[in-house]
Amino acid sequence: MAPGHMIPMIDIGKLLAKRGMIVTVVTTPVNATRFKLIIDHSLQSGLQIHLLQLQFPCKEAGLPEGCENLDSLPAELMSNFFIATTMLQQPLEEALQDMQPLPNCIISDMGHPWTSSIAQKFQIPRLLFHGTSCFSLLCSHNMFHYKIHETITSSTEPFLLPGMPDPIEITKAQLPGMMVAPSKLSSLSMGNKIRSTEGTEYGVVVNSFYELEHKYVKEYQKAKGKQVWCIGPVSLCNKEASEKTDRGNKASLMKTCVFNGWTHGHPSQSCMFVLLIELGLALEASNRPFIWAFRSGDQSGELDNWVRDGFEERVKGRGFIIRGWAPQVLILFHSAIGGFLTHCGWNSALEGICAGVPMITWPMFAEQFTNEKLIVEVLKIGVKVGAEVPVRWGEEDEIGLQVRKEGIEKAIVALMDEGEEGEERRKRAEEVGEKAHLAVEEGGSSYLNLTLLIEDIVLHSSQKSVNE
Repeated sequence: MAPGHMIPMIDIGKLLAKRGMIVTVVTTPVNATRFKLIIDHSLQSGLQIHLLQLQFPCKEAGLPEGCENLDSLPAELMSNFFIATTMLQQPLEEALQDMQPLPNCIISDMGHPWTSSIAQKFQIPRLLFHGTSCFSLLCSHNMFHYKIHETITSSTEPFLLPGMPDPIEITKAQLPGMMVAPSKLSSLSMGNKIRSTEGTEYGVVVNSFYELEHKYVKEYQKAKGKQVWCIGPVSLCNKEASEKTDRGNKASLMKTCVFNGWTHGHPSQSCMFVLLIELGLALEASNRPFIWAFRSGDQSGELDNWVRDGFEERVKGRGFIIRGWAPQVLILFHSAIGGFLTHCGWNSALEGICAGVPMITWPMFAEQFTNEKLIVEVLKIGVKVGAEVPVRWGEEDEIGLQVRKEGIEKAIVALMDEGEEGEERRKRAEEVGEKAHLAVEEGGSSYLNLTLLIEDIVLHSSQKSVNE
């Protein structure tokens, strides 16, 4: 239960409902409020997509009341949070017992390994959703298959990751799942639980498309030995501006403020869209127009004060500051946007790809370093800012200590360069963006994969009924 996982799951629900499926989204009350507008709009459009709200056991798990999402969670309570999610198993089982007919399948996020037991109990096929690319999934698979974490001693010395279609060098610290300090988050046991249920799933649903990473789709499916359905980019199911604005938390500004005002004063592809902290000096020095979005709250209080204390006035007319949740998809598709500085979370990376916008990559943790490899080294549509060491979850604001102003400014200048290298990078980004849109249109690879997924589940259900 985190924005980067929940938002694409809602989009998957919409995609299935648009194909005539009856969809039930299982969530909790606080999280449900984030998607109520989307669900209500879908129902008004005739889609059969509903919310099943399970009470989240905050008190029982030792969490503050209303702490139902990772973006509102103190880092030291991560273990409590995962305990709370496992306590949803019983109420979900009770809800399924009263559901007639039973669902034909469960699509479960990887963060809920306990749904494997529910699928087995009710004999319902369980599709696993990871929320990242086949490239990163193959990196993780090969890490454990070849036992890299056991054989490499240095955490900072690059080595060649075995079993990859392209030569990919990485450090042990940058491997997915290896960069979080277990003493702080106690996440290794959760990772072990997730891996212990791998192999029990019926198949894997991936928010990607074949043309983007075809070699890695093939290799990952071969490694899994099960069907892998690439049905993305799922964000492209949102056609209207209101749908793009309403995804996730409440946007911190209305689209009219952005598009009818500030952005219209800048030429096409001239602006940078930024989602990171500790970037002010580099943005100011770059002399490029930019939109800078950073989260609000206690952790960003010092930054917010700094921005208000002279910075905002110095970049007035050139810089646009968004405090809190930004309507990212809406911004990225604006003609003024010519670059995107991102953490390399897969949702953001894929949304940048869909918009045909080249990226500056600044990974911090999880699979973000492997996503950077795909963007920069395989697709060649990005420029690295130079981050090499992961940041512990909950300490993201300290990332500014790793990369200096000069490195950020250099990456911005390189990405926005109008010379031959910059133009070639921009052309590649635009080409892959066009392929993303074709993939989800009728006749496209992702459209076909969604059709095959539905047909497979329908056939499975029919065979089950005959056997019963």
